[in-house]
Amino acid sequence: MNIFIDTNVFLDVVLKRENYQAGLSVLNACGENLFQGVVSDITLLNIDYVAKKQVSDLRKFLTVINDRFVVIGADNNAFSLALETNHSDLEDVVQYGAAERSGCELIVTNDKAFFQKDIRLISSSGFVKEFL
Repeated sequence: MNIFIDTNVFLDVVLKRENYQAGLSVLNACGENLFQGVVSDITLLNIDYVAKKQVSDLRKFLTVINDRFVVIGADNNAFSLALETNHSDLEDVVQYGAAERSGCELIVTNDKAFFQKDIRLISSSGFVKEFL
């Protein structure tokens, strides 16, 4: 099953935030090929931007993501969808469009306001409870 992993799940892990353990379980399941993890190219950029001052060896973490997850990019269609919606977070809609084009069946996010249309959203702890 292809699952799209939102940026906040990675940030929870690398910054050891509240959902750290559940997020780590999700990432490990993808790393062990139980699921095909898919991420947006902007996810890696956002992780770098947010965490580089707090995490000393962040490039190693980003390398692991790049090596073990399918990294997809946004295109004009993704931005067109995002610009046509009334959702307040353009980035969420762009990521949703990328996940949709990649055939993802789930989006794992801890963002309660993440854009949702046809793909099911699930929190990292909900994913652990249901699938692991």
